[in-house]
Amino acid sequence: MSQIIHELAEEFPEHVEKLEALKASDDGFARLYQAYHEINAKVIEAETLERPTDHFHEENMKKQRAALKDEIFKRLIA
Repeated sequence: MSQIIHELAEEFPEHVEKLEALKASDDGFARLYQAYHEINAKVIEAETLERPTDHFHEENMKKQRAALKDEIFKRLIA
């Protein structure tokens, strides 16, 4: 089980202001941000057994979360 909640502000502490600015000014970024938080919540629910799922599905959700995180980071450093 993961020991980290994976909130974006904790993942990218040096970019918190830009995260908030992009979320407010860029609809595409806001959708990415929301999608990340939705999948992150599902991963946490699976990891904590609040909503258990099979290993394959949990790993697939983690891959989705990582892909969203990568895209968000690309936009943060652009």
